[in-house]
Amino acid sequence: MSLDDAIARFGDEDAAVALVARLRWPGGPACPRCGSGDHAYLATRRLWKCRACAHQYSVKAGTLFEGSPLGLSRWLPAIWAVANDQHVSSHELARRLGVTQKSAWLMLRRIRLAMSPK
Repeated sequence: MSLDDAIARFGDEDAAVALVARLRWPGGPACPRCGSGDHAYLATRRLWKCRACAHQYSVKAGTLFEGSPLGLSRWLPAIWAVANDQHVSSHELARRLGVTQKSAWLMLRRIRLAMSPK
């Protein structure tokens, strides 16, 4: 599988959110504030709303994606490239994902920091 295949596989934002949600919450989403599993999904905003405390949260909350305006359809191919020992530069990643070089550099920095042994 190449980086282009990863981009094609994870290119749909809704599918990428669903994949990360399944990996993050195998038993279903849980509110990060109160821990309740009773929620509603707001599909237009790709958010969950806790019915117990009314807190809205996304799959990005509490992860390396938090605070990033980029969607998971851009993050997942970048993670794939780093995890599969693809020596990809920020310039190449920016070109392939359609983001700025600065954004690609920041993505690679966060990914490498998250994957580094503590």
